[in-house]
Amino acid sequence: MPGRVLAVMVRPGDQVSLGDEVCVVEAMKMEQTIRANRSGVVRTIFVQPMDSVSANDPLIELE
Repeated sequence: MPGRVLAVMVRPGDQVSLGDEVCVVEAMKMEQTIRANRSGVVRTIFVQPMDSVSANDPLIELE
């Protein structure tokens, strides 16, 4: 289901823990908070606010 990135809460180099909020995506007028699926350091951010995204698009890479 296509959506739109509303916010990105992290930057490259940030330390995140399992469950931390990393971004917010809107789809079908509903906001969905995307949380880290594991602990790590943000390596790459593939999206920015207002970008369109589809299912399985990479949003953030952790190392």
